[in-house]
Amino acid sequence: MSIVEKIDVVTKLSKADFASDQEVRWCPGCGDYAILAGIQKVLPELNTPKENFVFVSGIGCSSRLPYYLSTYGFHTLHGRAPTVATGIKLANPELSVWVITGDGDALSIGANHLLHLLRRNINVNILLINNRIYGLTKGQYSPTSEQGKVTKSSPLGSISGPVDPVSFALNAGATFVARAIDKDAKGLQKILKQAAEHQGASFVEIYQNCHVFNDGAFEAATARDTKDDATVQLVDGEPLVFGSKDKKAIVLDGLEAKVVSVNTESLPDNALVHTTGSDNEAYDALLSSFQHKGLPLPVGVFRQLRKPTYEQGMIEQQQSSIASQGQGNIEALLTGGSYWFHE
Repeated sequence: MSIVEKIDVVTKLSKADFASDQEVRWCPGCGDYAILAGIQKVLPELNTPKENFVFVSGIGCSSRLPYYLSTYGFHTLHGRAPTVATGIKLANPELSVWVITGDGDALSIGANHLLHLLRRNINVNILLINNRIYGLTKGQYSPTSEQGKVTKSSPLGSISGPVDPVSFALNAGATFVARAIDKDAKGLQKILKQAAEHQGASFVEIYQNCHVFNDGAFEAATARDTKDDATVQLVDGEPLVFGSKDKKAIVLDGLEAKVVSVNTESLPDNALVHTTGSDNEAYDALLSSFQHKGLPLPVGVFRQLRKPTYEQGMIEQQQSSIASQGQGNIEALLTGGSYWFHE
C-alpha cells in the first residue's frame, strides 16, 4: 500500500463520524430522525474535510439538529439563521455552510432574512423542514398551515391561507429549489447531495410528519396505496407522468395545467416536459401551484441554474480594489482624517 493509499484509508469518513455524543431528543417517531440520518449519510460522500462543515439553526424542533451532528454549528436566534450563515460564508467562502430551519422559523419572523440570502445567491444550503405546525410550542398553526386549520391558537380554524415554501424560494431567486419527503430516504439523500454540490443558494423543502401535533399532514404523498397517484416525480428532461396503474400525464391547455390519461408510448404533443435549467419563471410558477389546484404534488428538483455567487462577486471586488489602490491600512483608515474629542 502506497503512502497516498494509507492517507485515503485514514481520512475516509463514514456516517458515524458525523454523529455527536449528544442524546437525540425528539419525540419517538419524529420525521427529524430520518432527516438527521440522511444528512449523516450524505456528508461523507461530499469529499469535504469534516472541519469545513458548519450547520446553523434558528428556533424550533428542527433547529436542535446541529447538536446531533459532529461538526461546527450555531444555534442562533429565531429566524436569524440565514443572517448568521451569510456572515460565516462571507468570512470564509471555503466552508460548507448549511441552514436547518422550519416553516415557522423561516417563513414567519425569519422570512425577510431568508429572502435576502436567496436573492443574493450565497452558496449556502437551506433545509426547510416543513410540518405545517409549531411543534416546539405545542401545536399552534404556522405560516404553512392550510386555511381552516384548527389548532390551539386557531380554535375556529385559521383564516389566512398558507405560504408555499417552494414558491417563496423560486420567486426570491434561489438557483436551486427542490422538495423532498422524510419517509423517502433515497430520494431525500439524492436531493441533499445535489443541493450540496450546487454552486449558489440551494433551498430544499422537506415534508416532515409531526405525529404529535399534526399527524398525517402528508399522508397522501407518503402512504403506499396513494403516493404514486398523489405525487409526480420531477426528472430533468422527462415528461410529467404519474400514476400507479392507470398512467396519467400533465398537459398544458392554454395557460392551465390539466391531467389526462395516457399511453406512455404515445404522449400528447402538449404534455409538459420538466426542465430544471431553463429559468422559465412562468413554468416555475405553474409547477409550484400544482398542489393548490388539485394536481399531484411535485417532488424533486424544480430549478437548478448556474449563476455567479455573491461571495464570488465580493472577492472580485476586493481583488480589483487592492489592485488599483493597494492593500490598505486599517489603522490609518480608523485614525486618519478629521476627528474630535468630547470633553
